[in-house]
Amino acid sequence: MKLKICFSTCPNDTFIFDALVHRKIDSEGFDFDIYMADVEELNKHAVSADADVTKLSFNAYSQVSDRYMILNSGSALGRKNGPLLVSKTKIYCDEIADLNIAVPGKNTTAAALLQILFPQAKKISEYIFSDIESAVLDGEVDAGVLIHEGRFTYKNKGLKLVADLGELWETSTQQPVPLGCIAIKRNLSAEIQQKFDSLLQKSVEFAMKNPHESLPFVRKHAKEMDDETMQKHIKLFVNDFTINLGVKGREAVEFFIEKLKKINSSGEICKPVFV
Repeated sequence: MKLKICFSTCPNDTFIFDALVHRKIDSEGFDFDIYMADVEELNKHAVSADADVTKLSFNAYSQVSDRYMILNSGSALGRKNGPLLVSKTKIYCDEIADLNIAVPGKNTTAAALLQILFPQAKKISEYIFSDIESAVLDGEVDAGVLIHEGRFTYKNKGLKLVADLGELWETSTQQPVPLGCIAIKRNLSAEIQQKFDSLLQKSVEFAMKNPHESLPFVRKHAKEMDDETMQKHIKLFVNDFTINLGVKGREAVEFFIEKLKKINSSGEICKPVFV
């Protein structure tokens, strides 16, 4: 059976999918049609339910839960790895209402966290995540929400931290930050859903046990990211929750989805949420 799989070019995704898509593990009869793009592009594509399996921001999942279920494996969820709100000059949190803030897409978890934690932030501009640092430095916006490798590079570029959105979320909720997940079409059979979930977990486990195996694939799509930043990225976003969400991970996701109801108009989430 052939499945269309969509995931991002970010190191954590290429790291966890490498063994599966390059058949370093047994694909158990599956063939794959691969499409790779920025996570916000994938969030938008999910509305059409074009992919059988796709990377999604947890914020975006709340809008397509009638079409997709969340796999237990493959998620980016954890602590001390949330989005960062940065600026060119020193800005205090009580000034946020007056700022024009760049976000990496309105469907991202980063945008949702900004809305949840700072509802007074109303002047929002959408940018590709990799362009936000430059937009802040060039004065196109007053501040920007950084995701992915931006948290490792912003200081060297002279940007200043306004707020660590992940840390604020963790402190206020005592929950890890649910950033992104891998979702599978709801209308596929339970057997296929569970089989693919198991395969992805094996791919993640292979990558964690054999970290050098995935390096060529990760490097190919990491653009101009240096190896040190690439490794930091993987270490930060790939963890035990990526292998399997488990009870605590699923609880954190459901808690976040409940919070989203206050800022989104997507209605009730279809159940069950998880495969």
